[in-house]
Amino acid sequence: MTDQSSHATLMARRSRTLGPAYRHFYDAPLHPVRGQGVRLYDAEGRAYLDAYNNVPSVGHCHPRVVEALAAQAAELNTHTRYIHPKIVEYGERLTALFDPALSQVMFTCTGSEANDLALRVVRAVTGGTGIIVTSNAYHGVTADLAELSPSLGAANPLGAHVRTVAPPSGVDGGASFAAEVRTAIASLQAAGLRPAALLFDTVFASDGVYLDPPGCVAGAVAAIREAGGLFIADEVQAGLARVGSHMWAYERHGVVPDIVTLGKPLGAGHPLAAMVIRPDLLAEFGAKTRYFNTFGGNPVSAAVGLAVLDVIRDEGLQENADSVGRALQDGLATLAQRHPEVVAEVRGTGLYAAVELRGAPGTAGQGISWLLNDMRRRGVLLGSCGSHGQALKIRPPLPFGEDDLAELLTALDEGLSQDGLCHILGA
Repeated sequence: MTDQSSHATLMARRSRTLGPAYRHFYDAPLHPVRGQGVRLYDAEGRAYLDAYNNVPSVGHCHPRVVEALAAQAAELNTHTRYIHPKIVEYGERLTALFDPALSQVMFTCTGSEANDLALRVVRAVTGGTGIIVTSNAYHGVTADLAELSPSLGAANPLGAHVRTVAPPSGVDGGASFAAEVRTAIASLQAAGLRPAALLFDTVFASDGVYLDPPGCVAGAVAAIREAGGLFIADEVQAGLARVGSHMWAYERHGVVPDIVTLGKPLGAGHPLAAMVIRPDLLAEFGAKTRYFNTFGGNPVSAAVGLAVLDVIRDEGLQENADSVGRALQDGLATLAQRHPEVVAEVRGTGLYAAVELRGAPGTAGQGISWLLNDMRRRGVLLGSCGSHGQALKIRPPLPFGEDDLAELLTALDEGLSQDGLCHILGA
């Protein structure tokens, strides 16, 4: 059987067994069989530069992470209803990276679980049900979170207790963001709903990556607190050194959340996530109910989490995200100047960036789809973001280096020059 026929057979088996709800990237689906550092290798042995995946935060299959996982798995794996020193040590190490007000943590397996738990906490503590999210947010896969995730599309209706606001954008974005949050609060109250929380991804990734100016979220956070609600910072995509200048993206804005949710980048691909929280909130929640997660916070996950923190520290990955991230932003700005007919705007900080194309959102979305497939053919993996998928999402693993960046920028320069893209955009 040829590789091509084997690939087709696997695709047919996947469709038959997994059904239609799963999606895949690219017109020609990728079949990776091995990963190392910032590279993925497909079934035919071709290497791809991974400029998209943040889950393997310290690089694919980092040997220190793999060793820590295997050693602990060979010794013991239970759950948090037993005590274990690694779980406590990891909790101490993790919370030490936050403001002292955020001193307790509960572990889960996924960012969805962490956000779902945060919803339970804010409802129990505030007595409210109203939630405010951004207009193209994505916060997880549970039923409660699907109702808070407009990016899932019109076929997935939002809950009656949900209000959406546009993300902050531009010099005056902070003022408009705060004003929209106040309007959303008033709308909830008019419907007889008590505001419980303002929940947003701290780089507004699904909305299109909006990080500036620093401080632009402070007014909105003040508004929800004045209304008796809490601020949940979703750091699943943004956190763990990615923005370079800070460990957590919310820190750029000079605010301290009431709750922070974290996801699988904590485990560099292992299913480890967490909710970091003010102890007074957790005390009230714990007095009213209990929480147990069979796999969240097990000793193997804790060992993996500790190894990830060690690698970030010992290999200077936050500093790398800062320095290479600055070069990434500069390089993208140069490409925008070289291709003004197709590039509308570049946004980002650290190792997180968006390149938005010109044209109506639908047309730009078609252009991004074309460009993603073109880049995949060139051996570079990227994603998309925005309400119509009109922007490239660039979000590589943290060890992404200068040579990797040069490869990315060269490929993207060539892709942006193609007649096929210009034709789609009418440029």
